[in-house]
Amino acid sequence: MPQIRPIKDLRNTTEISELCHSNKEPIFITKNGYGDLVVMSIETYEREIAKVDLYKKLAEAELQIKNGELLLDAEDVFKELRNKYVRK
Repeated sequence: MPQIRPIKDLRNTTEISELCHSNKEPIFITKNGYGDLVVMSIETYEREIAKVDLYKKLAEAELQIKNGELLLDAEDVFKELRNKYVRK
């Protein structure tokens, strides 16, 4: 459930930081009763950015499929990755 806090609560930085880290969710900050800011931990920010990046890549892949572009064989891709990164 999202946390919504008034901007005056930002004075207590330790509490806000602990909330961000314990809830692993953004905290929405209001000013005069309206949304103003979003505060989150670095971990949450990185997770959200990774999700956005994944969604963009999925949308690009769907567009490539729709446009009939040549697809790579998954077995070949994984074999190539294993050959490149797995130590023998």
